[in-house]
Amino acid sequence: MDSQGRGSLPRGRHHLTREQVCASQRTRLLHGMTDAVGEKGYARTSVADVLKRAHVSRETFYEHFADKHACFISAYQMAADRIGVLVHEALVTGDAPLMQRFERALVAYLGELSLDAATARTFLLEVYAAGPSVAALRYGAQHRFAETIAGLLLEDERFRTHPDPHLAGRMLVGGVASLVTGKVAMGEHAALPGLCAPILAHIRAVLDA
Repeated sequence: MDSQGRGSLPRGRHHLTREQVCASQRTRLLHGMTDAVGEKGYARTSVADVLKRAHVSRETFYEHFADKHACFISAYQMAADRIGVLVHEALVTGDAPLMQRFERALVAYLGELSLDAATARTFLLEVYAAGPSVAALRYGAQHRFAETIAGLLLEDERFRTHPDPHLAGRMLVGGVASLVTGKVAMGEHAALPGLCAPILAHIRAVLDA
């Protein structure tokens, strides 16, 4: 996939500041990294692969990042931040009932990952190929998400009767992550929204047990 269109500069002369130019270059490099890793895997991706997709020079790459690993961390964080904001907004916006807010968050999460195979593979699979430091970022994001979900579910008195609600929240998030990761690993990212209904049905069954 060509990343030039995402964050690209206008053709011909322009009046952008140096900061705007740098921001555009950085965005293209991050998308280029995501696309390359999604296609080839982290281990087989080179800086040259990123440059080809981002349409920037090697010199420009090293103005922004020390190496491939540093670029990948930023690309992963970009995806994690975007998904995190979508899910958080779905959970905290308005005063809808508990399950309605959870459904909204789940739809946002699954929908975002279903849109782009490269992002889904980078966010869920290749993050573990990039070493312990990046895997720790993934674990931290998942842990924060689990705590948020646990806090939300604690609003329901049925959930508060569980021996360890926070552990239950982590198990729920871990289970969802496993289902989603399996779909992505099989190249079925477009089918992710189909997981929403069975997951919600399971949660309702747990709360009613």
